[in-house]
Amino acid sequence: MTIRHVVAAFAALAAAAGCSVAGSPADAERYYVSVGDSYAAGYLPTSPTSGATSAEGFAYQVAEKTRVHGVPMRLANFGCSGVTSGQLLDEPGCDPAALGPDPADYGGLSQARAATRFVAEHQGRVGLITVVVGGNDIRPCLPIGAPLRDDALGCVDDAVSELRGNLAALLTELRAAAGPDVPIIGLTYPDMLLGAWLRDGQRGKDIATASVGVFRDRLNTALHQEYAKVGAEFVDITAATGAYTPLDATTTDPAHGVVPQAVAKACEFTHFCSLGDVHPTVHGHTLIAERVVRAAHIA
Repeated sequence: MTIRHVVAAFAALAAAAGCSVAGSPADAERYYVSVGDSYAAGYLPTSPTSGATSAEGFAYQVAEKTRVHGVPMRLANFGCSGVTSGQLLDEPGCDPAALGPDPADYGGLSQARAATRFVAEHQGRVGLITVVVGGNDIRPCLPIGAPLRDDALGCVDDAVSELRGNLAALLTELRAAAGPDVPIIGLTYPDMLLGAWLRDGQRGKDIATASVGVFRDRLNTALHQEYAKVGAEFVDITAATGAYTPLDATTTDPAHGVVPQAVAKACEFTHFCSLGDVHPTVHGHTLIAERVVRAAHIA
């Protein structure tokens, strides 16, 4: 069921029941719930060592697009920068500096419990849920500025296995609270590590090359399977940002000369090439927002 169908169903039910007055379900404020890490919170770096969350993050852009397309939803953003899937599930609260602008209230709970409680309390008024988590789970396996670990792929496999269990628990709770018809959209990431191609000589190229398989064959495959189990849509942002283009396909980048096309895209959509930072540029956040809108059939 699309968001437009959900909105139409609310209106039809209210009309049939003679409940079209203000304050009825048809007129009540509806919500878009954002769950996840720094991508969900809207983090934008300003230097290699600093930055802050911003209303230019994709979740805020999605909320604005719901208004533009006539299905307005208020954003309830539970995103918390830096969290792993385990922390999202079990760690109470979030550092205020790690929250997005105008964040949702955790009430002393973990992000998963707070978001699930919110969805349950607003059942029938939640029109969309997005989830993005897992990057911080695998990040220690491919450390920036260090040689590729001998056990990197084994480390990733262990991290993904733990991620799957945590994500399954989160999604089961969200689906139960939301009901069967609310769109849940799961997201992955641009392959920011492709930008390592431009750093640290052969060591950087090794990390960039390895990262393609890590995203495509390990992380994203697992994410897709877990979201499918609860009837959620999976949006492969890695593919959307051109990361699977073969590395022998090149282009001329204004800042870096002749580079693989996939590397140029990593530079365009993330801050890795310019700041060594894994987070999206504003353009990257916009691309993610557009893919969410498309998957949710808002436009």
